Formats: sequence, C-alpha cells, structure tokens
Amino acid sequence: MSVTFDDLITTSSSEESFLQIFHNAFSQLEQPFLEAHRTILAACYRNPGLSPTLKSITPEVLAQSWLKKYRDSLENRISRRISKPPGTVADPIVATIISARLTGLTAEHLEQIKYAHRLAMSAENIQGLLLEEFLAEQLGEYGWHCCWGESVRHVDFCNVNGSLLQVKNRSNSENSSSSRVRINQLIEKWHRVDAGTGLYRWSYFNEKYDTDRFSEENFVMFVQQALIGNPGALAVEKNNLWQFLPKPSD
Repeated sequence: MSVTFDDLITTSSSEESFLQIFHNAFSQLEQPFLEAHRTILAACYRNPGLSPTLKSITPEVLAQSWLKKYRDSLENRISRRISKPPGTVADPIVATIISARLTGLTAEHLEQIKYAHRLAMSAENIQGLLLEEFLAEQLGEYGWHCCWGESVRHVDFCNVNGSLLQVKNRSNSENSSSSRVRINQLIEKWHRVDAGTGLYRWSYFNEKYDTDRFSEENFVMFVQQALIGNPGALAVEKNNLWQFLPKPSD
C-alpha cells in the first residue's frame, strides 16, 4: 500500500512530528535538513491541499523522493541546465498563410520567419525559469525560499513566516487551475509585467522591502549573465539559420 503526503499529514500528531519524518530520512542520506526544507514542508503541512502528489512505499522513502526531486530541480536550474530543442517539426501551412497575405516575401524570408518563430518559442519556454531563479536570488534575504521541483503545488515561494507566493511573467499567463486554487488558499500573486499596459511591477517588492534591487534592468543583467555563462540554457536547433549570422562589429 502506498503512502502519500496527505497520509503523513493526517497521521502526524503535530507539525514538528511531520517535519521529524523528513529530518530523519535526510539524515539517513547524510543530507542536512535546511531552513528551506523546513519552510517548504511546513507550508505543505499547513496547506495540505497544496501538497505534492508524490507517493511511495514508506514515509522514509517518500521523504527521500521529495528531497531528490527538490535537489534535482535546484541543481538543474536554468542557469545550469542544457535545454532541449523543440521536438516537433514546423507545419508548412504556416508559411503558406503568411505568404498569401504578404506576397512580397521570398522563400528565404519565409524560412527565416519559421526559424525565428521557433527560436522565440524556445526563449519563451525558459523566461519563467529565468524569472524564478532571479527572484530566488533576490528574495532569499527576506525569508523567501523557492519551491524547487514543485515541492508545493501552485506555489513558487514560501516564506519563513508562512506566507505563500505565486509568480508569473505576465498578467495574462496564469492558467485556470492556478487562479482557482487561490480561492481557498491565502497565496499572494505577483506578475512581472502587465500585459495590457506593458508596465513592470517591480515596485511591489521594492516598496514592501524598502529597496531598489528589484528592477527590469537588474533582471535583464541577470538573464544576460545566465546565458553567457550557460549558452545551452536556450535551445537552438542545429539548422537554425539565425545562428550563422556574424556578430556585429564593435
């Protein structure tokens, strides 16, 4: 019979006894039980509807599986991992639609558009991960811990004071399941940019913590440094035409 997070929560006599299960399991692996672990797991205990859907044969194995998922996500965050290029082929009808409307485009133009679009999709696939890692660096000083590996469902950051935070790149990027879950849960929501106006919302954090460290300029700098340090973070197909352009002269 399998054991779930909800089972551990309901059978634990207190939050501390719940946390002790993980502390003991981590000790068996000679892994420290960090403040980040305690904060995130406490959030699971206090908000069982947000607990991860992991299950295993024993509480100890479940705890160790949770740690592995958390660590794998942390160690393979976007500034370190190699992203995979799109696994699908482009649909030729897209070029037909474009050329029917913009009749001056040549076959070469259409090929460039195809690969520019696929490159942009690859960039969009990692922008949320870049934002998450940037915030993980900036928010740590204020008691926030990133929920790497979806260690709390629908929550991106947990605070040592019990607060929960969900972040999005744009105001229109939230799916229905993410918005529904906040109806019954006290989860703060923040998005980087308002999709309708294009205005950035970094002031949310700056005003809250009386700082100026949260800004689009600092985020841009972080993104550039992340891609310079790890070019493979952005997947580029081998036959993408744009990678063969010469670098502009200084």
